[in-house]
Amino acid sequence: MSELSNPGPDFAKGGGMLPAIAQDAESGDVLMLAYMNVESYAKTLETGHAVYFSRSRNKLWHKGEESGNVQHVQEIFVDCDADTILLKVIQGGGAACHEGYKSCFFRQVTTDGLVTVGDRIFDPATVYKK
Repeated sequence: MSELSNPGPDFAKGGGMLPAIAQDAESGDVLMLAYMNVESYAKTLETGHAVYFSRSRNKLWHKGEESGNVQHVQEIFVDCDADTILLKVIQGGGAACHEGYKSCFFRQVTTDGLVTVGDRIFDPATVYKK
């Protein structure tokens, strides 16, 4: 039986910004972690595409605005404390990471240090011509 509760994330808990995890809706792979504020969350609901808040650029960030690798949101979940957002997405272009990998979590910690375990899908120098 489902129960209706708080209608969404509690942005006050994060000082106006909450972590948002993007997960591949088909494979379950964790693609990335970003942040959302009230405005980016509302834009995500409105457009059906992931919109985050870029802390480094201090502005809304429409995922894929430069690369074309848009995240098509399939489902949205909020954790038990209403302070973390989970987006289940279809990743356009196959890569969520700005370094060209499917997932931002392409490095594994080993006793020898970090080891790259993912395959690069695109060359960032070609995609982000700055």
